Amino acid sequence: MTTDRPWLAAYPQGVPADIDATRYASLVALMDEAFAKYADRVAYSFMGKDVSYAQTDALSRAFAAYLQGLGLAPGERVAIMLPNVPQYPVVVAAILRAGLVVVNVNPLYTPRELEHQLKDSGAKAIVLIENFATTLEQCLARTPVEHVVLCAMGDQLGLLKGALVNYVVRKVKKMVPAYALPRAVRFNDALAQGTQGTLRKPGIAPDDIALLQYTGGTTGVSKGAVLLHRNVIANVLQTEAWNAPAMEKIPAGEQPTAVCALPLYHIFAFTVNMMLSMRLGGKTILIPNPRDLPAVLKELSKHRFHSFPAVSTLFNGLANHPDFGSVDWTNLRVSLGGGMAVQDAVAKLWLEKTGCPVCEGYGLSETSPSVSCNLVTVTEFTGTIGVPIPGTWMKLLDDEGKEVTQSGQPGEIAIKGPQVMAGYWQRPEETAQAMTADGYFKSGDIGVIDGRGFFKIIDRKKDMVLVSGFNVYPNEVEQVVANCPGVLECAVVGVPDEKTGEAVKLVVVKKSADLTEAQLRAFCHKELTGYKQPKLIEFRTELPKTPVGKILRRELRDKK
Repeated sequence: MTTDRPWLAAYPQGVPADIDATRYASLVALMDEAFAKYADRVAYSFMGKDVSYAQTDALSRAFAAYLQGLGLAPGERVAIMLPNVPQYPVVVAAILRAGLVVVNVNPLYTPRELEHQLKDSGAKAIVLIENFATTLEQCLARTPVEHVVLCAMGDQLGLLKGALVNYVVRKVKKMVPAYALPRAVRFNDALAQGTQGTLRKPGIAPDDIALLQYTGGTTGVSKGAVLLHRNVIANVLQTEAWNAPAMEKIPAGEQPTAVCALPLYHIFAFTVNMMLSMRLGGKTILIPNPRDLPAVLKELSKHRFHSFPAVSTLFNGLANHPDFGSVDWTNLRVSLGGGMAVQDAVAKLWLEKTGCPVCEGYGLSETSPSVSCNLVTVTEFTGTIGVPIPGTWMKLLDDEGKEVTQSGQPGEIAIKGPQVMAGYWQRPEETAQAMTADGYFKSGDIGVIDGRGFFKIIDRKKDMVLVSGFNVYPNEVEQVVANCPGVLECAVVGVPDEKTGEAVKLVVVKKSADLTEAQLRAFCHKELTGYKQPKLIEFRTELPKTPVGKILRRELRDKK
């Protein structure tokens, strides 16, 4: 399997086996092309305001000049702690244009988590939204940060609307806790300063670092995946090639439009929404808070859109919402599912309601992120993570690191391709552990492959539950329980058990109030062999999730 690629036979007509990752010398070259080619087009739509490519170009040039004026040398790190607001793409373009490195930060971090990431990355500057300024205040003195730029929700909405939005956010919704950051500069003031300066264009090479994408926060110490300019460029071109058969169905002359409900600081939205849209000259609908489902649906009701990358929990929440019908879903060409396993029941409901199947893919922060995907031409949900995308090689390894060649036999998924990171930031030992001698990245995910080259994830190594020596994979149990009438969401974890070593614990959020534990147990008894059945069942009103919507099994394990 390392010498041939059986999955190429499954590729739709016109999708290439490989892409040319040398097409652009840097992400800056890709962005410069988009700014010139699509200057008059809308780049971003946010709260009723459209921002053109030309405006994004000018604003990012000004902010890049401001950053250089601070004395930041090429290669230094700048942290971004922003939700999906128009300032985010401007700041990313500015950081890269100034020859600096983007450090994406989750705005919902605690002071402890933020301090770790700022120290670990050595960030000299941070751009953040004022809603989370109090978090920075609590740890700033213990970090290397010398420059703070503060954004507000209404910064880019014009004088009157911006002032109104800021008033509502600050005074009515009280979303900005009190803070004291006396040296902070306001975003619009920084732009004004930068407009007076001159942007010096640094030489940027394909092997220069574009961003540090922190990962592993749900499993241990958060570490930075070093993504080079060429890694992200490769993944943009791979994703473009893969989506082409569906995107070609957009009527001629219509601007490709994508919904960006996933946070841009997450690598999935960073590459597949923002960077790919720039490459295509597409419009991106920025959704600042995907958890506010009525607001998401209200915004989407105003647009025609063609692509929607999301996680299973978001597809599920939207499809079950009473306002779902207020949106015109008929133009949707690609529903990309990633970040976590998409459940059969969710995919079935989504197809029923939109006519557009969920096309599940797979990726990691370490791989920029996409490595495999189902065919965008499918008309039904497959339950697999599809096949490796152009230029990507995947194989399965046993515990000794040898390749698993038998179809259906589980092994750890290992990935090779131009999108694979250069390593973990200043962690050579962890980088060495994650890579094989022949250049494959070991994902930590257990999967199987069929004869056609389709991969299926059985589970994360660490999430597996060992019941009396039998392996129980939470994903399998969750897929079954999700099909039980009355279940909205569910998660499975292993908990210590005196008799069996570990036992299966099931946590359920009800769709209908009359669902009982007895009904659930009867359903599981019918669908699952004895050792896979939950010993403990708990009902909750919601499941703990990351901001991307990924269920945090760790938290369910910790709260026994």
